[in-house]
Amino acid sequence: MKSIRIGSGAGYSDDRLEPALDIIRHGSVDYIVFECLAERTIAIAQQRKMKNSDKGYDSLLEYRMEQVLPLCVENKVKVVTNMGAANPEAAAKMIKQIAENQGLHNLKIAAVTGDDVFSEIGRYQDKTLLENNKQIQDLGASIVSANAYIGAKGIVQALEAGADIVITGRAADPSLFLAPMIFEFGWSFEDADLLGKGTIGGHLMECGAQITGGYFADPGYKDVPELWNVGFPIMEVDEKGEYQISKLEDAGGLVSLATVKEQLLYEIHDPANYLTPDVIADFTNVQVEEVANDVVKVFGGSGKSKTGLLKTSIGYKEGYIAEAEISYGGAGAVARAQLAKTIIEKRLAAQNIEAIEMRYDFIGLNSLYGNALASTQEAPEARLRVAARTDDERVAKAIVREVESLYTNGPAGGGGIRSNIKEIVSIGSILIPEADTDINVSYWEVI
Repeated sequence: MKSIRIGSGAGYSDDRLEPALDIIRHGSVDYIVFECLAERTIAIAQQRKMKNSDKGYDSLLEYRMEQVLPLCVENKVKVVTNMGAANPEAAAKMIKQIAENQGLHNLKIAAVTGDDVFSEIGRYQDKTLLENNKQIQDLGASIVSANAYIGAKGIVQALEAGADIVITGRAADPSLFLAPMIFEFGWSFEDADLLGKGTIGGHLMECGAQITGGYFADPGYKDVPELWNVGFPIMEVDEKGEYQISKLEDAGGLVSLATVKEQLLYEIHDPANYLTPDVIADFTNVQVEEVANDVVKVFGGSGKSKTGLLKTSIGYKEGYIAEAEISYGGAGAVARAQLAKTIIEKRLAAQNIEAIEMRYDFIGLNSLYGNALASTQEAPEARLRVAARTDDERVAKAIVREVESLYTNGPAGGGGIRSNIKEIVSIGSILIPEADTDINVSYWEVI
């Protein structure tokens, strides 16, 4: 029975590269998948593209591809990635340039576009964001991006045309892994059962080291060996949609029933109805079996026909966040930090400086759980964090100045001030018909 091996090259935009390089060298994989987009990531990439039409792809694209390309050529490994972000075609051109500079030959690069529906935002003015009930028409000029989660079809088309590197924008995470299965095994896009199984496999792989012990580790409770050397997962999948999850033998981390089960449930709202652009995956009958050390077999699962709707992320500007911190140490540290908070509150009130939202946190004492879990009276050190959300940049700057002025205006012993002001890009979601997208695949060849 035919099978293929797919390696995970990244679980998010700024992930490590070394584990991916190790997989390409030693993992005997057919594909390496770099999943590098979060919802906010692509909105920020759209802003970069607005400033420079040749940018808008993942900021680590060049760094990764300079090291990945020669290894993939040497080991005959194909690359699938969403590092195209807001500009897959510019990303493809950059990869072509890197390959030519390295003296590589006989490479075909494909860019899959069609997820960007920003130019059509006028069609959705009566839509309401699922997260906060804001209407698109009320967001107006603050909208900076609109990207639909497209599925595997464009990637499959590129692979059928002989592409060695396929780069997309906002494709759904598991679709990046599903596409090679569809292509290699000849699965039909109408076979919901197989697409469901493949999507579940993609979901297991999409977050990189989370399934090999990274996000699993909890010292003394869930110990993970050599976490500093944690490897990324490898999936060997067959044409029936059954697969084994493993890692390189000499890599740190672990693959166990527990790590696989945790990742299986990660970000799953309804296990019977996991909605993707390709299929509705059903996790309810999935079974896992440990077949060897660091090798877990996954089988079962199924699927139902897709909804025909695509989740679409709307990025929009929503003011500024001002943040500033200062530390106090030694006897009375917490009391001095509390006094600093009082000073800031009174100073802002005296100047009629108001923010939409303010937070005062004593980091390590109450910033996560309020005062429920920690006494704030005997700690040897305290760090005050002042954060504000405002739609006026001048208010943000004024709040930061007040924290910085604590250096010489007391209380005693404050230090280590750090501050920043950043523009907020918020994300909301709507559903649009799949028919509203126009998937296109463009090609570049390195002769």
